[in-house]
Amino acid sequence: MANSFEDVISQIKDRLDIVDVVSQYVVLKKSGANYWGLCPFHNDKKPSMSVSPSKGIYKCFSCGAGGDALSFLVKIQNREYKDVIQELAEKFGIEMPTRFQASSETKNQKKEMIKACTKAAKFYNLQLKSAEDSNKAMTYLRSRNITDEIIDKFTLGWAPNKYDTLYKELKKEFKDEILEKAGLILKSNSGSWIDRFRNRIIIPIQNESGEYVAFGARAVDEGQNPKYLNSSDSLIYNKSKILFGLNSAQNAIKDEDGAVIMEGYFDVISAQAHGVENAVASCGTALTPEHVKLLSRYTKSRRIYLSFDTDSAGINATKKGSDVIKETLSALGNVKQFDESHISAASEHKYACEIRVVSPPQGKDPDEFIRTSGGEAFKEYINNAPLLIDFLLNNILKEKKSAQTPQQKAELAEKIIEILKDVNNKIIQSEYVKMVASVIDVDENAMLKELAKSENSQVAIQNNQKLVTKSSQFEIKAQKNLLSVFLANDSPLSFQQLNELLPENIIQDETLIIVKNTIDKLACTINNVKELIKSLYTEFIEDDNLTQSLTDIIELSEAFSGLTPDEFERAVKENVVRLKKCYQEKESEDLRRKYKQVNDDEIEALKIQMQLRDKIKLRTGDK
Repeated sequence: MANSFEDVISQIKDRLDIVDVVSQYVVLKKSGANYWGLCPFHNDKKPSMSVSPSKGIYKCFSCGAGGDALSFLVKIQNREYKDVIQELAEKFGIEMPTRFQASSETKNQKKEMIKACTKAAKFYNLQLKSAEDSNKAMTYLRSRNITDEIIDKFTLGWAPNKYDTLYKELKKEFKDEILEKAGLILKSNSGSWIDRFRNRIIIPIQNESGEYVAFGARAVDEGQNPKYLNSSDSLIYNKSKILFGLNSAQNAIKDEDGAVIMEGYFDVISAQAHGVENAVASCGTALTPEHVKLLSRYTKSRRIYLSFDTDSAGINATKKGSDVIKETLSALGNVKQFDESHISAASEHKYACEIRVVSPPQGKDPDEFIRTSGGEAFKEYINNAPLLIDFLLNNILKEKKSAQTPQQKAELAEKIIEILKDVNNKIIQSEYVKMVASVIDVDENAMLKELAKSENSQVAIQNNQKLVTKSSQFEIKAQKNLLSVFLANDSPLSFQQLNELLPENIIQDETLIIVKNTIDKLACTINNVKELIKSLYTEFIEDDNLTQSLTDIIELSEAFSGLTPDEFERAVKENVVRLKKCYQEKESEDLRRKYKQVNDDEIEALKIQMQLRDKIKLRTGDK
């Protein structure tokens, strides 16, 4: 048995081979001492990711992703690191330490809660078929064309209009604490336990593995509020991380290489029951980054169809949902912005994601459309679904009739330009301009000029950011270079000697200060670089930014390999001098900027001018 959670991680790492781990997800080719392959974390067109068996790390020289074997698994699987560690510990037969038995107790609680939810789902399903007051529920379900087969497939149920029907049934087998934590019961004002759901149609919610973890409950009586009552988050249910219907949709999503996200439970039920098997929905919450990451496990091209209601609320949900998708997957590259005339094998997966909008005829939500027109008709809308950019443009162009004055047309054109300025292909962009200009009846050249003006303004901002970023990147690299001396394999100097060579506050980046402080902490008990690196990755396992920075530092440490003590010391001192000069330049530039800003205030301007003169003297060595 391991003595600590860190020991468990250490033992797991001893059993993980970086090449074996990465090769499960990436085709690797040996080149020299390392292996190379296409990075799975961005749209890699040529092998940018290096895997080093000797260092036990991977590093992408394009997007910057990097880490050890364990951090690779956490990142590629989009999972919580504790879940990955737990799974690997079980796989390798590593027993968790005694003080972590609390997690075992939690594990038992989760099992009991899932068991209770399963019993509840079956009980509610039976009540739908036999309870005295279930007729109104069946009437409602039949009005939505929900057959007995659909009821059984989704284990739909009925919560009778009584206070403790479910509680009386489940208390025979489960403790009150379990039933309360599972969200099945709650305390009344008098202090007695009562059922959480009453007089409602029950829609059981299953997790990715098909386990019952929560419930949605739909009102049937007129004036009964809220319309939907949903389980609260619990040990077994997190609505931000669970998609309704995914347990039964995941194979179809893989086969179709695409997922259809809908708004509600009955949208998904109708869709899946009528052959649209790759449909899912969020559980009473807006789309989250966790939902997007979850879906990206199942669709290689990350093709996502948004199919919300066609009213204004549905359109807003489409915009917000698409923003979440783009933001979550932006690190992987560009969103697909136009349809090619044909898809070649080379371009099949060149986009970060593909967002399309399924929009049946106005006034019909997906559930209503599927019930009246059928699943095959809805599939036609999926097959012909426009890309997000086309949907947004078409939605704006609907306002053209209300745009009659020059000012109104200018405002409409401005909305369109906001969308078109993100189109990278200039030919496609100009074709869009030609099309929309004719629709809203404005001069095409004038619109192109306004678009160019908007783009130039955006480019100017980006260029300014690049200048600042370039300077900052040099500073960061110089600081990483200094820290790399602590991780050089054959360093002739001790940690204490290295620390003596580094001036106080020479490391100024917040992330790198954490790295340096952690090195200092661990170096008190570890004097082996290999063990130090392993422990550092363990310390930073929850922070992808720290993990990537550590990988960069390890890569830079090669430059200090094979040096004599004098050469090593000289190299460190040279790096310190360069970094100090960089800081002085930055400080002088800040003073120049302040001087320009306060030029009207003669006293303040004089003070800053004197400070700037002193800085220049200090740098040049003048007396």
